[in-house]
Amino acid sequence: MSFEFVTKLPTPTEVKAEYPVPDKAAKLKNQIDREIKDVITGRSDKFLAIIGPCSADNEDAVLDYVSRLKEVQELVKDKIIIIPRVYTNKPRTTGTGYKGMLHQPDPEKKPDLLAGLIAIRKMHIRVMEETEMMPADEMLYPENYWFLSDVLSYVAVGARSVEDQQHRLTVSGMDVPAGMKNPTSGDFSVMLNSVTAAQAKQTFIYRNWEVNTTGNPLAHTILRGAVNKHGQNIPNYHYEDLIRLCTMYKSRDLKNPAVIVDANHSNSGKLYQEQVRITKEVLHSCKHSKDVHDLVKGIMIESYIEPGCQKVGEGIYGKSITDPCLGWEDSKRLLLDIAELL
Repeated sequence: MSFEFVTKLPTPTEVKAEYPVPDKAAKLKNQIDREIKDVITGRSDKFLAIIGPCSADNEDAVLDYVSRLKEVQELVKDKIIIIPRVYTNKPRTTGTGYKGMLHQPDPEKKPDLLAGLIAIRKMHIRVMEETEMMPADEMLYPENYWFLSDVLSYVAVGARSVEDQQHRLTVSGMDVPAGMKNPTSGDFSVMLNSVTAAQAKQTFIYRNWEVNTTGNPLAHTILRGAVNKHGQNIPNYHYEDLIRLCTMYKSRDLKNPAVIVDANHSNSGKLYQEQVRITKEVLHSCKHSKDVHDLVKGIMIESYIEPGCQKVGEGIYGKSITDPCLGWEDSKRLLLDIAELL
């Protein structure tokens, strides 16, 4: 076989014991988790803004960015719960390129998975402690979720992972909201099948254990646009798409019907400034229809300190090295506009 076994990694229990979440941060996380849960279940009318870099590649820049979010959160706290995107895993369509801080704590150096596991846990804890905001991350590798299970308040399952059985079953054991994106084909049925599996009780193998889960009633959908067979983007944030999803939810016996609209990716064609217009259109649709209003729980925005993106090694502080992001000034203005429009 061509596998080279490089380093035996510590277990999640060992890593958590060495890098524990401080008690104060853990208590605050429990409080914020309840507030986010209340939005998904409809007990709260607040709106979720899941916002941050495409990939969290630099700890200091991420902390700087989230600290700015904290200031805005104080201004909009009556209407919006801001969940910072601290995405440490980067799915790659071709399997090549920068795969996130988990793989490369330093994007300009070789992969080091052990150092990466420690780096991402420490960064998440710093966000919790220093900003009192609770992070979101994408679950790219289900077996790795347990390394971060006590630090994440929101989890996303990506378009290329949403059809995978292990992702769906792992979500069924989570206690926090998990968004299942539509696949790149755009098929709503696949996305809703994933939610159905994640909300159900499951028995499966996880990290060499036979495990039982109780199902996650907070599993929900994320619309991120699609790509057709010619590689053209097909947006799915429009009013008609939201109504269609409402109808499909009603035909299924699912708990807490909910959707988050991803304003970037194939919805914007990665034209990052379009996220402003898309967000406002979604909010207009919410005002136009009570069904849409009740279904749409928030928006997902790719944003960083500097607008656009750069190549690895260019060294511009706070600028994405993966997908282009909305810059800070436009992001702050958009968050304030969302509060005004709600």
